[in-house]
Amino acid sequence: MSAVDKAELQRIAQQVELNRQRMESIEQQMTRLEQIRLEQLQTIETLSAIPASGAKGAMIPLGSGVQIVADIPPETGAVIDIGSRVQAEKPLGEAIEILTKRTEEILELMNKMKIEFSSIEETTISLANVFNEQIATLQTEIPSEIPEKKNELQASLPKKTSKKRKRGTELTLDD
Repeated sequence: MSAVDKAELQRIAQQVELNRQRMESIEQQMTRLEQIRLEQLQTIETLSAIPASGAKGAMIPLGSGVQIVADIPPETGAVIDIGSRVQAEKPLGEAIEILTKRTEEILELMNKMKIEFSSIEETTISLANVFNEQIATLQTEIPSEIPEKKNELQASLPKKTSKKRKRGTELTLDD
């Protein structure tokens, strides 16, 4: 195998590995984005369930299975992050609009990531096919070299004489 062939195979193998890592990274990012999207949808659903007239004795989850009971006044607002960790109180309708817009942005981003993933996957498959073809080509070249070298090795090695024994002529423990 020539040095050029080895270098080319190594380059292809490295590229395949890099692409595989990028695909894994994209999958992880998409999983996190999906979790955020689901959280936003749940928040939209919860905000939408609050009646305009308010609610008495609403249970507000704090996390870890803990909730507090609170009265929600009529036409209340929600405190929402409006960017750069700045929070502002917005009317429920406006908070729902902001969350809906964010959810749509996440879906657009996820679609772009799916397209990028598919592109990387196609490239990786193509590189893997080229790699396999080159390996197959090298394997067909190598066997033709092996018999020649094998004959050379056999000629240089002294011939071993093996002793053949006839069956049944050996002593056994039963004798």
